Amino acid sequence: MTDKAWKATERAVAAHLGGRRVPITGRQRGDAPDVAHPTYSIEVKHRRILPGWLLAAMAQARAASRGDQLPLVVLHEGGRRHLSDLVVIPMAYFTRWYGEIRTPQGDVPEEEDQDADVVARGGSQWQSEEATS
Repeated sequence: MTDKAWKATERAVAAHLGGRRVPITGRQRGDAPDVAHPTYSIEVKHRRILPGWLLAAMAQARAASRGDQLPLVVLHEGGRRHLSDLVVIPMAYFTRWYGEIRTPQGDVPEEEDQDADVVARGGSQWQSEEATS
């Protein structure tokens, strides 16, 4: 049986970033990220087609970048503080800029997922930062 597209995407992202896919079995929304990683909390969203305006914005950022500049798109919702803005960067540029981190890949076993660091900590500094910004 083949993976659904979203599951295959999670596996591919995990492999590319050196993480491991966390199965959804037994977890609640927000309990653990889609990909377990020592540095990042990775949530993967798969869409058949990304919005044209987003792809156009990225093309504009790429075209305007010079030298070692990192092209990125900032998404801002009116009425919200800018510390809540989202930053979008192409995966290839992200790994080139921050370096590829290789660790064991595959799925996180369910018993390991139950004791995931994210669950044990009950949150992170990033959650509290957004709430106060």
